Amino acid sequence: MLSSWVEEPEESMPIYMDVHIVPGVKAKDVAGAHQLDLAHQEEYACKCMTYWIDEERENVFCLIEAPGKEAVAAMHNKAHGLIPHKIIEVNSSLVESFLGRIYDPAEAEITEDGLKVFSDPSFRVLLVAKITDPVLLKYRLGSDRANELLDQHNTIVRNNLSLHGGREAELGGSDFVASFASAGKAVACALSIQKDMHRDGVEESGIRIGISAGEPVEKSNRLFGDAIMAANYLSSISRKGQVAIAYPVKELISKDHLRSKEDTIFSLAPQDEILLNSLYSKLEDNWQNPDFNVADYCQAMAMSQSQLYRKTVDLTGLSLNLLVKEFRLEKAKELMKKRRYTVSQITFDSGFTSPSYFTKCFKKKYGLLPMTYLDLLH
Repeated sequence: MLSSWVEEPEESMPIYMDVHIVPGVKAKDVAGAHQLDLAHQEEYACKCMTYWIDEERENVFCLIEAPGKEAVAAMHNKAHGLIPHKIIEVNSSLVESFLGRIYDPAEAEITEDGLKVFSDPSFRVLLVAKITDPVLLKYRLGSDRANELLDQHNTIVRNNLSLHGGREAELGGSDFVASFASAGKAVACALSIQKDMHRDGVEESGIRIGISAGEPVEKSNRLFGDAIMAANYLSSISRKGQVAIAYPVKELISKDHLRSKEDTIFSLAPQDEILLNSLYSKLEDNWQNPDFNVADYCQAMAMSQSQLYRKTVDLTGLSLNLLVKEFRLEKAKELMKKRRYTVSQITFDSGFTSPSYFTKCFKKKYGLLPMTYLDLLH
């Protein structure tokens, strides 16, 4: 019998992924807990699809079809008392593209007492390959050359992903996000992409590659959101012809490999990487606030203006004011791609206070007026 708060499921229910942090966790114990979940799933209108366990990192991630997050937590509580630390809604096809499956692995061992035991970590290394906005490429180079360039770029990236075991995640847009189980293969793939781009003269695409790593559920409410954003931030500061890699990725690949690729691999010291992520995360939180200024930025970062200015220039090559302005301009372009806004709407929704100032900044940065960009888009 369903608990009183559980609604009758619709034909297609949402799918959730949760994370359990369990010190000393073992694969057989998780298999037993999963079996208990299966015994109680119908009581809460849930369907337990599969899970991932990483004994070394002491975490477990469950994939469950359910009427809501409350049902997931209540089912776990009733089955074995292990309440999830966090639950997010996910898309099953996206889970499969990042992790390779949405059901138990076919080769899982069945023990004598009927438990299906497997240890399959969900930790992934993520490669983000960003290019110049295709709309701007077409404006600068003409549609024929830009389309040729984009086709070459897409072919090179996909061929290398296939060659190095990368899984492309379908996130939309012109940028690539790919998942790897191996840090070495992710870095080798990125270096091969850069080499092929140079060989085929495709550098006009302005490709920048960042590589990070992480778990599917962390601080963000998006699948692998933290790792994707970290790779994005790294790609934004990567130097021409180089691959920017996060410190955890650097730690996973051999020092010999790094020494032989010093001219093509770029990484930050751990403290600088933390600062870079914090710099951009504060912007993510405040870019639509027109009152957010340098003084607020310094307060949010708990740094003096001179300290923050120096570190920002060192890390990004931009002053604080310019970093905020360029971040808002990129967000303005993202808004334009969603639907046809007026220039006034875009101005205020992206944190600018004057349409004329926004237009001036946009033209200076991208070489065309916002209305021209909108016309090319729509």
